[in-house]
Order: sequence, then C-alpha cells, then structure tokens
Amino acid sequence: MKTIYKILSAVLIVLLSSVSNAKSQFSMPEYSKTTLDNGLTLYLMQQSEVPMIDVNVVIGSGAIFDGKVAGLAQMTSDNLMFGTRSLDKKSLESALEFVGAQFYTDASLDYSELSASFAKKDQDEMLAILAEVLRSPRFDEEEFNKYKNRYLGTLKRQKESPNSVIRNYFMQMIFPEHPYRAVVGGDESSVEAADIKSLKTFYGAHYQPANIAIVVAGDFESKKMSNKLTTLFGDWKAEQPLPKRPSFKEVAAFDKPRVLLVNKDDARESTFLIGGAGVPRSNPDFVALNVLNTILGGRFTSWLNDELRVNSGLTYGARSRFLNYKEAGIFYISTFTANDTTEAAIDLALKTYSRLWEQGVDAETLKSAKAYVKGQFPPRYETSSELASLLGRMHIYGFDESFINEFEQNIDAIDEAQTKTLIKKYFPQDNLQFTVIGKAEEIRDVLKKYGEVTEIEIKTPGYAL
Repeated sequence: MKTIYKILSAVLIVLLSSVSNAKSQFSMPEYSKTTLDNGLTLYLMQQSEVPMIDVNVVIGSGAIFDGKVAGLAQMTSDNLMFGTRSLDKKSLESALEFVGAQFYTDASLDYSELSASFAKKDQDEMLAILAEVLRSPRFDEEEFNKYKNRYLGTLKRQKESPNSVIRNYFMQMIFPEHPYRAVVGGDESSVEAADIKSLKTFYGAHYQPANIAIVVAGDFESKKMSNKLTTLFGDWKAEQPLPKRPSFKEVAAFDKPRVLLVNKDDARESTFLIGGAGVPRSNPDFVALNVLNTILGGRFTSWLNDELRVNSGLTYGARSRFLNYKEAGIFYISTFTANDTTEAAIDLALKTYSRLWEQGVDAETLKSAKAYVKGQFPPRYETSSELASLLGRMHIYGFDESFINEFEQNIDAIDEAQTKTLIKKYFPQDNLQFTVIGKAEEIRDVLKKYGEVTEIEIKTPGYAL
C-alpha cells in the first residue's frame, strides 16, 4: 500500500508540475490578418470568454508629422470625438453613454490611435459609429475653440508639475535636429496658433486607409466581423498621396556631459533625468534590456529605489527606463529630491548606476529579475482590450508573435556573461546628459560639477532649446 501511495504521489507531483509549467508558458492567441483592396489592414482575434468587443485603430502618423504646429497630431486625434457628419458632439456622447460604450483617442510620436470597447450586443451600432468617427469627423469650429481653451488651461497647469514636462526637455537634449524632439502635447504658442483648418489638413493627409490598421478582439465570429468591417471601410478611398516620413538620422554620440537647468522659481524640489540615447523597439536585445533595467530601476526593490529611497531617504521613489520608439530610443534615470539634497541625490544616483560596470550583476540578482519579469508578463495581456492594443503595437513597430511566444525562453537564455556585454553596449556611460527642473538660484552652482550648464525658464512644454 505504501509503495502504491508513493507512486501515486510521484505521479501527482509530475502532473502538477506539468500543469504549472503549462500555465507559465504564455503564447499569443490565434488571430487573422488581412489587407483590403484600399490598403487598410484588419486584425481579428476571436476571444469568447466575455461578451465584449474591443477595437484598437492605429494610424501610422504621430507627432513627428506635426511640422511647425506642435501638438497637431494630438489635437486632431482629440477632435475626432467632437462629432461626425450625422452626429454632433452631444448626440455622439449620448449614443455611447446609452449603451455604456467607451471611445478613447490619443497620439504619440510614431502614431495616433482610436480605441473602443462595447458589449457584443451593441456591435452593429458601435461599429457604424466607429466608421463615422474615422471616416467623417465633423471638425466643428465652435467645439474646437472650446476645446482649445480647455487645452491651453491644461498646458498652463503642467508648468506646476515638473514631472509632466521634464521628459520633453530631455528629449530635446537627446534628439537635436531630429523628428523625435517633437512635443506630442504641443505648447501654448502652437496650440494658440492652431485652427480648425490645420486639423482638417492633418486629417486629410494622414487618416487614409493605407495608413491605418483596425484591430478587433473579443466575442464575435471572425467571418461575420470581417464582412462587417469590409462593408464599413472597403469603399474608403484616399484623396491624396501619403506624406513622406521625416528623415531619421542616427543619433550622434555626445562629445561632453551637459546639464539643462530649467528654472522654476517656486520649486522646493529638484526633479531630474540623467541618461542618453537608447534603442528602437526593433532592437533584438529588447527583452534582455528589460530584465537588466528591472535590476537597476524597474521595480520597487531595484538598486536605485533601494539606495535613494529606502537607504538614504532622499526621495520617495527612483527609477530608470528604456523608452523605445520606432526609429530610436532613450534611456534615463529619474527621481526628485529637496533643493538642499540635490547634489547628494544626483551623486548617489550616479554611484548606484556605476555598479553596472564596477560590480556587475550576480547570478542570484539576475535570477530574481528574470522571475519578476516573467511573472509580470502574462497579466499584461489577459483582456481583449490588452490583446487588441498589443496587435496594434505589433503593426506599428513591426514585431510579430514570436515576441510573445518566445518571451520566456529568451529570458531564460540570459546569463551573467551576456549581462556584461549588454551593459557595455547599451547603457550610456560617458558624457551623460542631465535635465533638471528646480529653483536655479539654489542649485545652479551645484550642477556645474556635472557638465556644461544651459539655463532656461520653464515653459509648457515648448521647443526650448
């Protein structure tokens, strides 16, 4: 009997282990991709767990196309929801509210997007509204002027929150004479100068079927959904050629450390970013760099947060990040501290950062970070909304399902030797760039030790350099 019990126990352990391993292996759900005759791309992912449908529409043009009107892509995206050919703003909002649907628009450097979420039972009505929003936005001048006044108020308030604007200044340091220096949200002067005609022009140039992908995930039958979308969008024709993408030059290496001091007279704290150029989203070491950054500043128990928050009490939080775009990227360390501890905080951040080269990453630390990243990964793609967003990003940035399906094995493959190579290759070490927002009178002299200082007054967010 004992022998049988031991055998059954062993079998049970093996079975449980197999189940556990199976659950830990996350793979991309099946989806289809088709391109209509007019160039519009459709992605369909059938998910029947919840009677909801989520849509992510990505337009392959963002703030890099703004030109002289900073914020143009964002304003155009926002104004899609202020009425259509057949529905004014109030009627559009009422139609969505009546069925509990949500529509959301946004823009970034590389693309613009429209997302929608609604019940399965309302799909015909909501898809028809989606088509109107995309194909025949009203661009009402009265609504635009009210929006512009609200938007200007938001930009003015951002000056009171350094965290809201500091990355714009930093991007301008890292990307001089480069499309990625564009300020997605615009600034007060550019928004003030914008008119409804400029929005219509941007829309006409970029909201074209060949520049758009529509992703639908949720509870539907794929063939029927494909037919519905083809009916709604198949006859959409472009009225002009797509604008040529801006020229992307390689980001030049910096020949010296520099400090941009953004003066905010009433600041009691110094908010700073330290870093340099990073990598594009297409970089083959994208996953491995995520693991390494987790150790440095990507989680609460990271080196930076331990040193600057837990051990020294200089801040309430410190982090680091690789921010990846289609053509390039940035890396930065970020935190804030009281004016009189600015030097101590920057020195400690730099000392902690230097551990990457001086100490390296030991096996136990690497193991912990790998487990953390793998544990965080599946929950990001549990809902149809998250999966729709993922497919949209895949379309814009050009990666495929291997990112998902091979994610864990790519993490498992990282070893100590590889971390040394990655640190040397990708983490900026020399001629670091510093952006600091604070009270210049109290921190100006301190900052001179870190590099050549350029001082400006805070704007929102502005082309300051």
